[in-house]
Amino acid sequence: MDSFREHFTTGYIDKDGRPGIYPSQVSIIVAMLSAGTCLGALLSAPVGDWYGRRRSLIGATGVFCIGAVLQVCATTIALLVVGRTVAGIGVGIISVLVPLYQSEMSPKWIRGTLVGAYQLSITLGLLAAALVNICTFNIDGAAAYRIPIGLQLTWACVLALGLLVLPETPRYLTKRGHIEAAALSLSRLRRLDITHPALIEELAEIQANHEYEMSLGPDTYRNILFGEPHLRRRIFTGCGLQVLQQLTGVNFIMYYGTTFFNGAGISDPFKISLILQVINMVSTIPGLFVVESWGRRKLLMAGAVGMAICQLLIASFATAQGDKNLPTQNQILIIFVAIYIFFFAASWGPVVWVVTSEIYPLKVRAKSASLSTASNWLLNFGIAYGTPYMVDSKGSGGSVDLGSKIFFVWGAFCILAVGFVWFMVFETSKLSLEQIDEMYERVDHAWNSKNFEPHWSFQQMRDFGFSESGVPPVAPLLDLQTSRTSSAGTSQTTDASASVTTTSEDDKIIASLGHVDLSY
Repeated sequence: MDSFREHFTTGYIDKDGRPGIYPSQVSIIVAMLSAGTCLGALLSAPVGDWYGRRRSLIGATGVFCIGAVLQVCATTIALLVVGRTVAGIGVGIISVLVPLYQSEMSPKWIRGTLVGAYQLSITLGLLAAALVNICTFNIDGAAAYRIPIGLQLTWACVLALGLLVLPETPRYLTKRGHIEAAALSLSRLRRLDITHPALIEELAEIQANHEYEMSLGPDTYRNILFGEPHLRRRIFTGCGLQVLQQLTGVNFIMYYGTTFFNGAGISDPFKISLILQVINMVSTIPGLFVVESWGRRKLLMAGAVGMAICQLLIASFATAQGDKNLPTQNQILIIFVAIYIFFFAASWGPVVWVVTSEIYPLKVRAKSASLSTASNWLLNFGIAYGTPYMVDSKGSGGSVDLGSKIFFVWGAFCILAVGFVWFMVFETSKLSLEQIDEMYERVDHAWNSKNFEPHWSFQQMRDFGFSESGVPPVAPLLDLQTSRTSSAGTSQTTDASASVTTTSEDDKIIASLGHVDLSY
């Protein structure tokens, strides 16, 4: 914005003779938000485990508001950077705990869609930002940039007020040993009476699973790398996905789209940015519909292939044409960037957050999620800081002016992402968080995970020392298991010649209903 450049310039003059900001200053202003988010992501684990997911989110929203106020009041680059760093700390905590909260409270059949809605909300925010920028960038004076910055406080208040009426997650309460509170929370979330058999069964499985996890080792940071079942593989998967999400180049478009399009000679970069944000938001919706039916693996690989094709076509055509056919180059750039945004928004945008929120066991879920999200923000910082030097059209201050050739870099990482998903990402759709633990223990290779069928019951393992998929138990245990799984109103007596079964009226009614799956 002209008003922003005039208010914060320190003497830099751009190629058109207008006051501007040095590439090094642009890098710091944009990137320090990501540096703050990286720090916030690392802080989210101890904060979230100690104070709970819900209260920590409310506190993080307060931290973000302080940062936003500092940015609105800023008259120098230094105070603006401080404000963005403080706001980033709040965003970092929120970026870990929101998907964590969603995954811990969701039933398994809509968990992917609910966590994916996190990304949909992000795209809605980006679209709102683009619309506000178009409405204000021609205003004279500081209001042009202070209005967009100040409006961030609106959504922070919405988040905080919403959290005031939501319960703490039942899995966190179970982790802290508050079983009665966990039952009440689960009752509110499932809209079931606290004595409902399905609710009792789900809570018992959560509790038994946590006890089993704790029997394998403590919930320390060291255990994330050396614990069982296969925690090192899981943290590597989560960090790898978050890093590759950034290396697809999406935030190159989101942070510097208007600047890049302007440098490419496109007459109205604000309008192009708005169009891309509309595509980004709308394209997230198909991903939410197929994330459960297609599964995580197929959607991630299809998205990475689509993004790679688009980016390599942009870079190849720009390299082959050089300075010729600039109008045609710009048309190709806009078209294929739009298609690339579609593939990203329908796949790697939401699905990465889904996978990294559900693959970790309860005892180290907050710690593992914080590390994987911190890796996302660390790469985010690197891309935000390095991009002005990579594409600055003046080539000053150490810039290399790659221009559209930068899409070769992003395209190569998209190809790498296809292989990473094939070898490392386990299929977690239609499984409860407790069944995902079983899958990692029983399935050796990620490409075999699609055929996994859960058999274990952590309640059985806790109470009887065996599970349905294990070695058949000895006769006394088998009798005990039969009596436990039978209805209370059913009794059986057996003699040498016949078996007589007495069944209550309630059991006859239940039997007439057929098989009803009450699991979550």
